[in-house]
Amino acid sequence: METIGQQSFGKFLIVWAGQFISTIGIGLTAFSLGVYAFDKTNLATSVALITLFTFLPNIMLRPIGGVLADRFDRRLMMMIGDLGAALGLAFILAIMLAGDLHLWHIYVGVAFSSIFSALQSPAYKASATDLLTEEQFAKGSGLVQLAESSKFLLSPIIAGILLSVTTIETILIVNIATYLVAIAAVLVIRQGMKVNKGEGAGQSWTAELKEGWLAIRTNRGVLLLVTIISVITFYLGFLETLIGPMILSFAGAKTLGTFQSVSAIGMLISSLLIGMFKMTKKYTLMLVAGLILSGLAFSLIGLSTNIYFIIAAGFLFLGSLPFVNTSADVLVRKNIPNEKQGRVWGIIGILSQLGFIVAYSLAGYLADHVFNPLLEEGGALESTIGSIIGVGPGRGIGLLFIIAGLFVVLVAALTSRIRSIRALDGDGSEAGIGSAGTGNVLHD
Repeated sequence: METIGQQSFGKFLIVWAGQFISTIGIGLTAFSLGVYAFDKTNLATSVALITLFTFLPNIMLRPIGGVLADRFDRRLMMMIGDLGAALGLAFILAIMLAGDLHLWHIYVGVAFSSIFSALQSPAYKASATDLLTEEQFAKGSGLVQLAESSKFLLSPIIAGILLSVTTIETILIVNIATYLVAIAAVLVIRQGMKVNKGEGAGQSWTAELKEGWLAIRTNRGVLLLVTIISVITFYLGFLETLIGPMILSFAGAKTLGTFQSVSAIGMLISSLLIGMFKMTKKYTLMLVAGLILSGLAFSLIGLSTNIYFIIAAGFLFLGSLPFVNTSADVLVRKNIPNEKQGRVWGIIGILSQLGFIVAYSLAGYLADHVFNPLLEEGGALESTIGSIIGVGPGRGIGLLFIIAGLFVVLVAALTSRIRSIRALDGDGSEAGIGSAGTGNVLHD
């Protein structure tokens, strides 16, 4: 076990293992509820609304969760967050067992879970800085991406098996149990994770949030990086919301699960490589390369209805994401002091994910009322673009994917030319930052 003071890679692994298991459970529920909603309504809007209500409260309340993560024991915040998220699913389960479930019940339940996830997420992100040395940041980030890949690799397979032999109620029970495992894992770490705030102790909530925002705003490189990631998430939000309706328009839930599971092997392999090997210090180069690759793969997903082609493109897409996420994560973590990281991750959470919120709000409408009609029989683009990518159910979503992927490539090209982002890799002379090793940040 590698230990330096409170820092311990072994302790990080225990916390990570609990989150890995709960992430599988979250993936089970997300997959199953999405299939349930589409089966009931045959509308992409229903799936998009579940995604929106799962996501929006979490993101909007993350700054509050960030303040709490810097004020109190981060272990406690993670446990409260996981427990509250489990209660939201218990509400949906209770209504299902009563036999009177409507879609709005699902919206309420997932929104309640999302509120408590806003407490858990910043504390979990900040706890990695508590438990890891700077040299371990990339390895830790790779393992976090590995856990995320389980949502796509393992969860669809398990959900498909469970749905074929049991009911969605069982899946909800399994997810609730995984939250309890995550809580138990955090309890194993008996030492508290509460930073020494020094002169900042006793500040008001508003003052602490302003201080967290100042840490981002005065570091031009970090601010621009967060802005760019928000633009990227706008386009990726369409993929996350509409990939299910696109595939379900010409195939079944089993095919959708196969796509998610097999293509997620790319994410698994990339995450393992990052977790096992010391990555290059040129994280900005890795960021740009990952964005270009993900954008191209994004477009390819929408190009055909051949499931093998779509799976190959999905493999390439998910394989590129860990490099994007790890590089952005390390660049921020290296340039923000630990005592502010709860607030900073909370604020970054809402800023960088605003694109998802907008995309989730627009995705269903754009798919059902704009893009799909263009590529239906007799649609406006039937004889032009339709002759290339096909005509019929879901092909409009494919066109949306192609356009969004090309914009991701364009954003990547622009990112490569921004000096203040490239300077985040260096000694801070261009970005207004201090030594990465000491974690000091120079504020105006």
